[in-house]
Amino acid sequence: MRLKDKSAIVTGAARGIGEAVVYRFIEEGARVTLCDVDETRLAEVEKTVNDMNGVCRIAAGDIVDREFVRDMVNDTVKEFGTLDVMVNNAAITRDAILHKMTEEQWDQVMEVNLKGTFNCLQAAALYMRSQEKGTIINVSSTSRFGNIGQLNYSASKGGVVAMTRTAAKELARKRVTCNCISPGTIWTDMMKPIPEKVLDGFRAGVPLGRFGDPKEVANLCLFLASDEASYITGQTINCDGGSFMA
Repeated sequence: MRLKDKSAIVTGAARGIGEAVVYRFIEEGARVTLCDVDETRLAEVEKTVNDMNGVCRIAAGDIVDREFVRDMVNDTVKEFGTLDVMVNNAAITRDAILHKMTEEQWDQVMEVNLKGTFNCLQAAALYMRSQEKGTIINVSSTSRFGNIGQLNYSASKGGVVAMTRTAAKELARKRVTCNCISPGTIWTDMMKPIPEKVLDGFRAGVPLGRFGDPKEVANLCLFLASDEASYITGQTINCDGGSFMA
């Protein structure tokens, strides 16, 4: 098992990509802290982990709250003995065309997607620096290249890439790696209400001709979290069915 005896924190763990990452990590022997604001859904994920005979703990709270994030890292280390992998996946959307976007919509997305990611990145880095090992994985999006109706989200996900590169440079001498995953159109609950005609348009822009499965992103996350990726840092890897080249 590639993550045997390792511990991890996964934010946005209650559904979608984060949930898939949790299950993949558990399958490979990791002990995982499940972080999300949705405590009810976290309990369901915890039950599934227990059914898999895995080891996990719940951290229900908002990553915008720096005290909560600090306690989450400290409690993970206290219970599991270490923190080896930090997966910063939690994010929100508040979509609107530029001329209709409100200040509140802009601020909400920046608070969670940028400040929240920074809070978790910093808290994990402080601990990993002291132990001189660790892996941080940030989740961006191909929307970072610009997406109609997502000015705030696109800007925040571009910022995640910039944070990743800077953190990788600063942490390398402490033997801590920091990489970024950039998913394309992944089939999650968020997409299910979208009209079929709109989905057809999205699908047409993917060279592989289909949407991604959260498990496929989780597999990439597993690789970056494993010792197999020990010489990779500062990278942004697209998991998008070829959309980047379309």
